[in-house]
Amino acid sequence: QVQLVESGGGLVQPGGSLRLSCVASGSIFGIGVMSWYRRAPGKERELVALITSGSSTNYADSVKVRFTISRDNAKNTVYLQMNSLKPEDTAVYYCNMVKWGRPYWGQGTQVTVSS
Repeated sequence: QVQLVESGGGLVQPGGSLRLSCVASGSIFGIGVMSWYRRAPGKERELVALITSGSSTNYADSVKVRFTISRDNAKNTVYLQMNSLKPEDTAVYYCNMVKWGRPYWGQGTQVTVSS
């Protein structure tokens, strides 16, 4: 089993920044792709960014340039640096990690962008 715990969400003004973190614990050997998803009120969950075990990255068009995903394998942690935040970035953000084809999810952290 893999347990994921996110942190770093909160309330920020438009144009501000936040950094989300997600730490994995438990049976972590074999974790490959790490991702961040989000679900905005009334919308489907969407992929925000992913990073492979080889550190290749991919981003949703809506966050390209503004968000950066990174990982620290020694700390079993994935990060999401979010800059130039917009009200439409308001959502619950979920960490996802895949181990041998099985996805694991964190509990989510709320990000609210509002003046």
